[in-house]
Amino acid sequence: MLHSVPRALLPLALLAACQPAPSPPADQPLSLDEIHLRHELPLASPDSSRAVWTVATSGKAVLFGNPGAVPLLTLDCRFGDGPPQLAIIRHASGRAGQQALFAVMGNGEVARLPADAAQRDGSWQWEAVVAAADPRMNLFIGSGDMRATLPGKGAVVIPPGPVPGKFVQWCRAGGRT
Repeated sequence: MLHSVPRALLPLALLAACQPAPSPPADQPLSLDEIHLRHELPLASPDSSRAVWTVATSGKAVLFGNPGAVPLLTLDCRFGDGPPQLAIIRHASGRAGQQALFAVMGNGEVARLPADAAQRDGSWQWEAVVAAADPRMNLFIGSGDMRATLPGKGAVVIPPGPVPGKFVQWCRAGGRT
């Protein structure tokens, strides 16, 4: 084909050859072979069978995770000028500008919390922030199992225990016992 193109038009012919193929009409079905995956593959749910709650060195957060590993989930109490805020942090990679609904279930309650990717300690992680007094946070209070699910990041299964409930009550009380 290039032998029939005059030398002066060769750059234009090469440029035209580099253009992407036109998109099919909107009503034409695509095969799966034609679709290129641009997103991360979903992560499997992490193994939390050995995970425990520990108090952060700041004393204002509790961390749930396997000993010696990066936490899977953090409850972080934030005090400021207004009422205390509770941040539920899922330690799973995110990117700037990403948003999702973070489903947290426990003790007969379900909360679907708007979560944003937030930069913490040099990496992007998922964070939902609500008023500590929000009745949806009662899901942490009780003796039932809990589960925190973030789309594509798996579910963190949290066994029954008193730590998250006591922490939420402590946060609601403004850090007083």
